[in-house]
Amino acid sequence: MPELPDIVVYIESLEARVRGKVLQRVQLLNPFILRTAVPPISAAEGRKVLGLRRLGKRIVFELQGGLFLVLHLMIAGRLRWFDTKAKAKLPGRNALAALEFESGALVFTEAGTKRMASLHLVEGESALDALHVAGMEVLEVNLASFSRQLKAHNHTLKRALTNPHIFSGIGNAYSDEILHRARLSPIAMTRKLDEAQIKEFYDAIRSTLNEWTERLRKQTDGKFPEKVTAFREEMAVHGRYGKPCPVCGAPVQRIVHGAHETNYCARCQTGGKVLADRALSRLLKKSWPRSIDDLD
Repeated sequence: MPELPDIVVYIESLEARVRGKVLQRVQLLNPFILRTAVPPISAAEGRKVLGLRRLGKRIVFELQGGLFLVLHLMIAGRLRWFDTKAKAKLPGRNALAALEFESGALVFTEAGTKRMASLHLVEGESALDALHVAGMEVLEVNLASFSRQLKAHNHTLKRALTNPHIFSGIGNAYSDEILHRARLSPIAMTRKLDEAQIKEFYDAIRSTLNEWTERLRKQTDGKFPEKVTAFREEMAVHGRYGKPCPVCGAPVQRIVHGAHETNYCARCQTGGKVLADRALSRLLKKSWPRSIDDLD
């Protein structure tokens, strides 16, 4: 799922291409994508884009006349930009919608067969706010506010980071990177952190999100982002199960829960303890390794 750094870079790229431009046509290529009926999607056509903003993990186009076109990419949704000469060459079955401007066409795609991505057209700031899951924007608050938000909930750190009602814009990938940088276990409880750990956690969130946003900007280098993925070679632990931790060299571990996977370094984050993976530990029982040294 595209997270805060990816969404920020998408928005910056779109600002350069469509701000001040007229949305000439909205072409729905898959009817499920549109989740609102009033106002009709045709009402967005012929209106100038006044600006773009991020709403959690959503991308918002502010249009003339108080309308807002809101895209949520979910897990497999992506955006592609085509210049005016390539408008007719829209991608095939993965294409959900196309927004056509005088400057080019923005195509909304979703890989796979699960249709989770969405498009809303709403009128007025209050209707836009109703779509927002109001988690805290950690980049916009001080340490004291962050600490209060963290202690207001008694969850594991992994769950707190990825819950959009608690913190905004963070998902599975960057939560792994944040926890590794903070040297904290993904299953540590929010209310059990001391003040020093809370500050380390706060600093890790901010530095990880800021550094990755800047890194993605440099990789894009003015072009439209084409390779938006949750798995990057430069990441420390996410998607790197079995590979060496860049800090200590121990093999990266994982916890699999449903369709999601948590990656961590046992030596850096859990005092050497290998956390129980529900499926594997049940299968292996007494053979399940208790520490990172048991894997050597």
